[in-house]
This record gives sequence, C-alpha cells and structure tokens, in this order.
Amino acid sequence: MSTGSGADSAPAPIPDDTTATDAATAPPKGSTGTATAPRGGMFRSLRVRNYRLFATGQVVSNTGTWMQRIAQDWLVVSITGSSAAVGITTALQFLPMLLFGLYGGVIADRVSKRKLLLVTQASMGLTGLALAVLTLSGHVAVWHVYLMAFVLGLITVVDNPARQAFVVEMVGPDDLRNAVSLNSANFQSARLVGPAVAGALITSLGSGWAFLLNGLSFVAPLAGLLLMRTGELHKVDRAPRGKGQLREGVRYVAGHPELIWPIVLIGFIGTFGFNFPIWLTAFADKVFHGGAGMYAWFNGLMAAGSLAGALLAARRGTSRLRLLVGAALVFGVLEMTAALSPAVWIFGTLLVVIGVVGLTINVTANSSVQMATDPLMRGRVMSLFMMVFMGGTPLGAPLVGWVTDAYGARLGFLAGGAVSALAAVGVGLMLTRAGGLRVRIDLRRGHQHVRFVPREREGEPERLAAAA
Repeated sequence: MSTGSGADSAPAPIPDDTTATDAATAPPKGSTGTATAPRGGMFRSLRVRNYRLFATGQVVSNTGTWMQRIAQDWLVVSITGSSAAVGITTALQFLPMLLFGLYGGVIADRVSKRKLLLVTQASMGLTGLALAVLTLSGHVAVWHVYLMAFVLGLITVVDNPARQAFVVEMVGPDDLRNAVSLNSANFQSARLVGPAVAGALITSLGSGWAFLLNGLSFVAPLAGLLLMRTGELHKVDRAPRGKGQLREGVRYVAGHPELIWPIVLIGFIGTFGFNFPIWLTAFADKVFHGGAGMYAWFNGLMAAGSLAGALLAARRGTSRLRLLVGAALVFGVLEMTAALSPAVWIFGTLLVVIGVVGLTINVTANSSVQMATDPLMRGRVMSLFMMVFMGGTPLGAPLVGWVTDAYGARLGFLAGGAVSALAAVGVGLMLTRAGGLRVRIDLRRGHQHVRFVPREREGEPERLAAAA
C-alpha cells in the first residue's frame, strides 16, 4: 500500500473476474494515452525510434566502458601487483552509490531524465579523457585511478536511476521488460567487444589508448539523446519537491514484499557474488599464469553467456520471484564449482554458464521491481535497488580482495559463491515461512499487473491478494 502521492498509478492486480480482453485493452496506469496492441518479437522495443537511438548510443559507450574497465583493473595490478588494490578501486567506484544512492533517485524523480542524462553522460566521458591524459603522459599513479573511480561513482549515483527510469518513458510499460532485457543484451554485446579490443590495445600500445577511446565513445549516447523526439516520449508525472521524500521511498519499499525480497537478495549477490574484476585478474595472473589477454578472454566468455541470458530473458513475458531465488542458488553453486576448476578450459566453460545465470538474476530482479513500482516512486525505488546492488561492493570488494590475496584466488571465489548460495537459501526459507508467497509480474497481454499467490492450504483454494 503506497503512501506516496502517486499511489493511484501503481500497478494493480487483476481480479479473478477480469477477462483476458479487458486485461489486454486496459490503458497502462501511470502513463498518458491508451495501450497499444501487444507486439511480439524478441527485439520489439527497437521498433521505437527513441529507444533505437538510445540503444545505439549505449552500445558504443558500453564498449568504451568495458575497454576502460579492463585497462583500469590491469593498470592497478601492473602498478601494485595486488588483488586487494583492485578491490579498493572497485570499492571506491561504488562507494558513492552506498553513501548517496537514494539522493540520486530523488533527483531523478524531480527533473527531466533526458536532460539529466545529457549531463551525466558528458561527465563520464570527461573522466575517461582525464585518465587518458594522465596515462599517456606517463604521470599516472594508483591514486589517480582511485580518484577517477570515485568521481565516476559520484556521477553514477545520478546516472543510474535516471537511465533505469528513462526506459519506460521511451518504450512505455507494455515493452518495459523487453527493453530491460535488450539493455542487458546491449551491455553484454559491448562486453564481448570491449575486453578484446582492450586486451589488444594494452599489450600493443598501453592502457592510455583504451581510456582515450572510452572518453570519445560518449559522443554516441549524447548524439542519441539530442536526436530524440521528445513529443514521442511517454509522459510520466514528476515528483514535486518536498521534505521526507527519502523516507517516503524507503517506507514504500518496506511495505511492498514484491520489492523488498528482490532487493534484499540482489544486495547479497552484488556485495559478495559479483566481484569478478578481483577474481578474474587473480585467476589470469596467479592461477593460470596468463596476462591481460587471458583476463580479457575471461571477460569475453562471461559476456557471451550474459548475452545469451539477456536474449532468453527478452523472450519471457513474466518475472517470478521463485525464478530469481532459484537462479541465485544456481549462481552460487556454479561459482563454487568454478573456483575448484583444475584446468583453464573448464574454468572458461563455467564462466559462460555463470554469465547466463547472473544475467537472469539481474533482468528478473530489475524488471520485477520496475513493474511493481508506482511511476512517481520509480526513481527512488530504482536508486535503492542500485544502491543495494552496487553500493554493497565497497563493503564486499576489499574483503574479497583481502581473502584472495591472503588465501588464494580459489578460496576467494569459493567464498563469494558460498555467500550467494546461502543468501538464496535464506530468502527462500523466509518466503516459505511467510506462507509460500509467490509474486508474478505478467506483461504478456500488454497490461502490467502484479499477482500475489499464497500457497494452497488444507482445503483452501489458491487465491489472489491485492498488491497495492
């Protein structure tokens, strides 16, 4: 039950007596206009011109981002020789999300998300160019990398919730899940290309050129945002300025089980299970005795799996909480298995599967949370989601880096997988104790709705309970 001013536009359950025709033709709540007929196809969101411009710009900048990420991690390892130093870099990049993440959501709810993204994307490009100048001039030190990582994190505090919430304005609620999945496919496609290019650049010319290309790559999303037809964007009311909006956002999430459980689980996974820069650099350098090329290859394998997972997710019309919990459990078990891999080809094969399952977790949690959220609260809810998912890294990365340095890469990877698996079991048990609640977000009929389905008890038929 929402206490916010936009409660009337929150996704509502479809009662038992609602017909399929009614569900398909009802206008999406929280947006203007009427619902269009559902459109099929894995890539249906790309039919929307504004989203097509957005996706094109993002695949270019995402490629540059992955180039910088590989170059940054390898530069830190080259300077310090320490996995813990890579963990510190990662922690500093995500520390602002932990400290200020909710404020970013408040800003995103108040202002034009398109205009806000123009500022944040340009600022991200400037950080890449600054790091390129320092590296190519030969003056780079590890504290420079730390500083740029922290500045990038500050920008991300605002960029992430704005970018997440802007998707529904481009495609509308009917195609939101498909667009979220295609965003992930976009990101993972860039992850296939970026590491390979970065590995070649690092070994032949040095890390500085990867930073330079990343900075220049942000011209593409800026051009896409400027070329959009603003009249074709789906109008979403902005939250008015007022006191207590942070507390309102937290109370809203706490009062909605379909939001709190994905966020709790994704927090554990993000804090302890997604520390791949630490583990993959350590496995490439110290376990399998490769170099920057092997590290890039590992990232490419994970990207291939993640891309496959994103495309599979784009075909699904529903998001279920039990799918999220099951995928998280499998994810943890796979990480523990990969940690014990005796050969590099076995390790690489498992990375592909980890990529598929990890992306399933991400898309399922993201789309479920967005579709179950009141549009006026979406920026704040997504900022909390990203704060928990990414903001946990400053807590987990240094700890995982220390374990990896002190006890070896295998034990570090094993510990991360164990925590992820235990978190999935814990959340599953708590849901069972709460009555076996299942949350189903259904988008297949072009009308968003949330259904809560308690487990059938003795002589009691399965029934629906209200979501809001």
